[in-house]
Amino acid sequence: MSMTFGIVITPRSGAEWARAARGAEQQGYRTILLPDTLNTPSPFPALAAAAAVTTTIRLRPNVLAAPLRDPAVTVRETAALQLLSDQRFELGIGSGRPDARAETERLGMPWGSAAQRREQLIATVRAVREHDPAPPIVVAANGPRMLTVAADFADRVLLAAGPEASEADLAEMVRVVRDNTDRDVRFIHQLVGIGDELPFWLSKRLGLTAAGLRAAGSAGVLDGDPATVAEVLEYRREKYGIDELIVPGELADAFAPTLARFMKPTA
Repeated sequence: MSMTFGIVITPRSGAEWARAARGAEQQGYRTILLPDTLNTPSPFPALAAAAAVTTTIRLRPNVLAAPLRDPAVTVRETAALQLLSDQRFELGIGSGRPDARAETERLGMPWGSAAQRREQLIATVRAVREHDPAPPIVVAANGPRMLTVAADFADRVLLAAGPEASEADLAEMVRVVRDNTDRDVRFIHQLVGIGDELPFWLSKRLGLTAAGLRAAGSAGVLDGDPATVAEVLEYRREKYGIDELIVPGELADAFAPTLARFMKPTA
């Protein structure tokens, strides 16, 4: 399977969101992704709006925080997105970011222990799969326990590594999944930076730099040269099964030359 690419976009207005969704489809992105936080628009209605103005691009929350919703709510919203998108929806789901606890409290939902959140994720996925047609399931995982859970039932695994995670860290995460399943599970990784560019939240809020991350061995910071980036991505696809890269919208312009290389038809 060849490399595919998703782009994370956050709506600023209805008109801008429609333009961005159409633009992503025209550029060759396979998937539009939207975070699930209380500081960003709810992914279900936003992705439904994107479905209405596109025809081929897939739609995925990146990722749904299981503790924020009762499983029955997720089942209902997923079924609606599957219908409105002509089955282009993918359920990206995780057990919740560490900073999502305050958000669950604002919504009056229980946060629970790590084990309870994993069980809620499993229950949600099972409930979603009881409805036909069920969407592909992408599970975000980082630690060994969540990776082992994901190995059991995920269609794809998002390697939810931190910005400083090295290639050795990614390899270890892949190993944990492969050691716990006989299925051919494929993997997804998110771009942290390209060249000297980082997203705002990393550079301004966390004070990180591309040079510092590169010195730390970050696998998510890629060279600015498109040919070199393409080589790295193809190597990881072959060796680890990482065949999808998620691109933050802020890095789309810097990543465009690399994307164009993958969009060229082969002879």
